[in-house]
Amino acid sequence: MSGHANGTDRGHLREPRDGGGLSTGEVARRLGVAPTTVRSWDRRYGLGPPGHSDGRHRRWTAADVARLERMCALAATGVPPAEAARQARGETSPQPQPQPPSPEREGGTAPAAGSLATPPHRGRSKAGSGLRLGDVRRECRGVARAALRLDAAALDALMAAAIEEHGLVTAWSEVIMPALQAAGSKWEGSGERYVEVEHFLSWHVSGALRRHVPPAAPGRSGAVTVLACVPGEHHTLPLEVLVAALAERGLPVRMFGGALPVESLVSAVRRTGPAAVGLWSQSRGTASRPLAQHVAAMEWGVRGARRKPVVLTLGPGWAGRPVPGLPHPHGLAEAVAVVEDVVRR
Repeated sequence: MSGHANGTDRGHLREPRDGGGLSTGEVARRLGVAPTTVRSWDRRYGLGPPGHSDGRHRRWTAADVARLERMCALAATGVPPAEAARQARGETSPQPQPQPPSPEREGGTAPAAGSLATPPHRGRSKAGSGLRLGDVRRECRGVARAALRLDAAALDALMAAAIEEHGLVTAWSEVIMPALQAAGSKWEGSGERYVEVEHFLSWHVSGALRRHVPPAAPGRSGAVTVLACVPGEHHTLPLEVLVAALAERGLPVRMFGGALPVESLVSAVRRTGPAAVGLWSQSRGTASRPLAQHVAAMEWGVRGARRKPVVLTLGPGWAGRPVPGLPHPHGLAEAVAVVEDVVRR
């Protein structure tokens, strides 16, 4: 829902297009952002029309809209909004002075709950109010800044652009996941502060993944992949990105979400007859070797042609509880490759 609180905004949506330009609502629809975001950019950065038409409503000319489009394009590459606005207005900004290296010692970073891989940290840097991102793409810095500002429109646009340009696997591993890691680390090191940033970012990542997933592929018999969190495990975001990556390749998936009971998991496997089953565990306390072995031993089909699923143990919870004979992919790309190999045999 996107209702507005006053009649003035609704009037913008009904105003006809004429020689006087576009209304704020029309400009917002063209850019794919909320009208409040357009007004905020106008108020903060002076990108809007010079005055009101007929003393009431702003009317945006083609040149005004072009400046906003230029700002959006720059922000999508990770340029800070204020700098993007300056460049969109055709202004120059002072060259940034080199920053001295941080006196803090290099420290390990715990993986975020949504990570399927941990990229190498080749350096250190900061974005926004102190998220430590390391050596990452500029798009990642843009995502982190939008998350810190709780800017939903910018965050959605940046992630969509990254997925479109780099593909889902690269966008996840090099843009989205490092930002999730940094937000999680900031939360862990700041008590109860920044919890809202981590939750806000996770929610919008989930939405971006769902929007990217194409219609479900029917798949041939025995070619389906079942994905579920083990009992007691509620971190679904890692499986959501795997669902999107598999669907992107036309591989049919059945996703059952968080904390699926044992009986329900067994029933789902029997009813779908999958080629592969992915079981996600975030912590050692939820990783169950007997459960994984039980699912891997399940059989179905006619006598003489029985089949078993290939069970993938996914997530850091399995790192201390390896299951002999079962693959344990160490990242999104590897998980996709294993499933694709199994399904296409």
